[in-house]
Amino acid sequence: MRELLEDLDRWRESGRRVALARVVATEGSSPRGAGAAMAVNESGEVIGSVSGGCVEGAVVGAALEVLEGKRPPGVITFGYSDDEAFSVGLTCGGTIHLFVEELDW
Repeated sequence: MRELLEDLDRWRESGRRVALARVVATEGSSPRGAGAAMAVNESGEVIGSVSGGCVEGAVVGAALEVLEGKRPPGVITFGYSDDEAFSVGLTCGGTIHLFVEELDW
């Protein structure tokens, strides 16, 4: 999370709305552990990583939906048996649970 702070501060100063996705739990093998974070601003700029690239695109989509009010903040899960996760490349055999929310500056 610390690696995101400089960019988050810049986005805050410029008035950008930002959604934060954090790994809150893992099961089995996972590319990143609990605490890994990724932020997405309203323009679609991304910093950080929650899966080393496996499901980043789907997480960006979920984060933008939170910012647009199309999805409530909350936990999303990707696992090997999840059709969407498999289609975007989560093949490590594990499951990751992410909490996605809009930052309240």
